[in-house]
Amino acid sequence: MRLAILGGGGFRVPLVHGALLGGGITELVLHDVDAVRLAAIERVLAEQAAGRPGAPRVRTTTELAHAVSDVDFVFSAIRVGGLRGRRLDEQLACAEGVLGQETVGAGGIAYGLRTVPVAVALARTIGELAPRAWVVNFTNPAGLVTEAMAAQLGGRVIGICDSPVGLCRRVARALGVDPATAWFDYAGLNHLGWLRAVRVGGEDVLPRLLADAVALESFEEGKLFGAAWLRALGAVPNEYLHYYYFAREAAGSASRGAFLLEQQRGFYADPSLASWERTRLEREATYMAETRSEERAADDLEGGGYEKVAVALMRALAGGERTTLILNVRNGSALPGVPPDAVVELPCTVDGNGARPIATGPLPDHALGLVTAVKAAERAVLEAATTGSRDAALRAFAVHSLVDSVSVARRLLDAYVSAHPELAYLA
Repeated sequence: MRLAILGGGGFRVPLVHGALLGGGITELVLHDVDAVRLAAIERVLAEQAAGRPGAPRVRTTTELAHAVSDVDFVFSAIRVGGLRGRRLDEQLACAEGVLGQETVGAGGIAYGLRTVPVAVALARTIGELAPRAWVVNFTNPAGLVTEAMAAQLGGRVIGICDSPVGLCRRVARALGVDPATAWFDYAGLNHLGWLRAVRVGGEDVLPRLLADAVALESFEEGKLFGAAWLRALGAVPNEYLHYYYFAREAAGSASRGAFLLEQQRGFYADPSLASWERTRLEREATYMAETRSEERAADDLEGGGYEKVAVALMRALAGGERTTLILNVRNGSALPGVPPDAVVELPCTVDGNGARPIATGPLPDHALGLVTAVKAAERAVLEAATTGSRDAALRAFAVHSLVDSVSVARRLLDAYVSAHPELAYLA
């Protein structure tokens, strides 16, 4: 099988490559618009594959058509505007006193407005040159970008995120249950979901955890939200909901983009497997550091994140054993109250025919209200990105739950259009 990774010069590509060393992929094609970054990652992969029989042959290209022609799978992991763009997104939002995180609030909207036109163009090219390929979207904001690509590729594009599987793993550990034997009732949008039940042998054991403050605050989400709030919700939220539930505290947080830009500059200047691993561990240790009062627990620095989800998905789609994964797919009728064509994040059954969301119960009103508001902002981003409507772009900022004024929304839009050449279509 042949796999192309778009954004192949990205820092996390060695994680995917490491997961692929178990076999199945014969050729790995890395595509990127930056040849220097491609060369750096190619060097790391060569070191990583040394002495590993059956490692895929790796080739690199800056030509999109050469990358995707006749491949079986495409992993899309692009970053339009690079880390410089992320830094600007965060800084301009912070200047207005609102959150600038790259997938949540003003920063996520700006990133979506830059990324969706490129993602749609990629989807068209893949549809023309590799119409039978499965596309796995890593690109953030993952739900929004997957929805944009699905307009071109339908069910052949599937979005992934490692936040839900990490949450489920940590909750299972706190409960002392084997995650392989449990059913996790998780529902929502990407970076906006809730774990509502953990069923083992037909019994929901999550209430047992919610009643035990010590166990509840023994893992990352429990520490992040506090036992009292989780009991009030009757669920365990995705960690990204911290930005909604504690918006005032999060709005002034330091720029993650600025940190990563400086950190990765050192790696790409002198790439090696050892320097990549050191940089990766520092990156993981500081992930969402602005939301925590202590260092990240060692258990949360383990491997086994999005790259393993992606490989498990790919193997099931290739006709391997049927599996169940939490994915970003079109809703259909699975999650009541959400439009059928909206991309949601739900447990899905995956096999050679694709990924199908498993029907679930409705979200409680407070959660559905938040999902509806955020989805409205995403739909406005899609309208702006596909039609060039500045009014739609303004509406995306103004209706978002984390932007508190139309005047602020207007200033944000003006600032982002001025700062990002990729947004010239809105000028």
